Amino acid sequence: MEEAADEIDRGSRLAEEIDRRWRLTRSIEGTSGPPCIGLLTTEIPLGMIKNRDNLSPNCREVATARAAAACNTIMVYKRRDVTAVLVQRAERNGFKAIMLTVDTPRLGRREADIKNKMIAPQPKNLEGLLSTEAVSDNGSKLAAFAAETLDPSLCWKDIDWLRSVTSLPILVKGVLTAEDAIKAMEVGVAGIVVSNHGARQLDYSPATITVLEEVVRAVGGKIPVLIDGGVRRGTDIFKALALGAQAVMIGRPVLYGLAAKGEYGVRRVIEMLKDELELTMALSGCPTVKDITRSHVRTECDRFNCRL
Repeated sequence: MEEAADEIDRGSRLAEEIDRRWRLTRSIEGTSGPPCIGLLTTEIPLGMIKNRDNLSPNCREVATARAAAACNTIMVYKRRDVTAVLVQRAERNGFKAIMLTVDTPRLGRREADIKNKMIAPQPKNLEGLLSTEAVSDNGSKLAAFAAETLDPSLCWKDIDWLRSVTSLPILVKGVLTAEDAIKAMEVGVAGIVVSNHGARQLDYSPATITVLEEVVRAVGGKIPVLIDGGVRRGTDIFKALALGAQAVMIGRPVLYGLAAKGEYGVRRVIEMLKDELELTMALSGCPTVKDITRSHVRTECDRFNCRL
């Protein structure tokens, strides 16, 4: 999975710098994670991000879909009719929400893709709607396809257009600042996903875990805030929940499980994260997800303030 330019991805490393603070002598009998929010129905506050599995054989997409909660991630194409068809198709097939990616007006410079001459095969969900045939002399046909098809004019007023073609709740994915979080609320989205697109759009993007609190404070509990990026263990989920996220999205771990064992591998990844989260909760004195609070973690900012 290629990051942009110099391939700097701080996500996993900076999550490791957040300490977990233990709370002792509290009953933890029956420790469990309840459903997170109405948009995602899962045993733990965990969801899956649509990832590069759409560039792999279609059977893998089906395997992932069977193991995942139904929330459809989309981008807006220059041909809005294609976007509308995909959204309405998702609604007919029982998806519970639309997650709009807003951080990709253009594809980031992914130098590994250029070196490897990345090719974008025809995605199954675009058959008969849009061709992925693209001419490129810079080595990456994926970048050429994105330049030809993605709509660079996407802006906040387009949320109203998207709302006109679906009755599903709309979340926006790619928010990293308080300013954009406030704007998202103003246009009436149902939720926000704090995401840096896996560091594949803009080099030196902040790790999502480091800006989560900024977004949470800006939202003030009015709409759900989710997060993705750098989540590899149940402890990462715990830290994100402690910093204010209502749910955590995973991407690459799904692909690891999918590559190893197909649908079973995806389910096993979820089980492992669930088990790790519940163990972390138990050792932190948290019988339920609601018991996880800001006091259970210490960030670099907290450590700095302690030295003042």
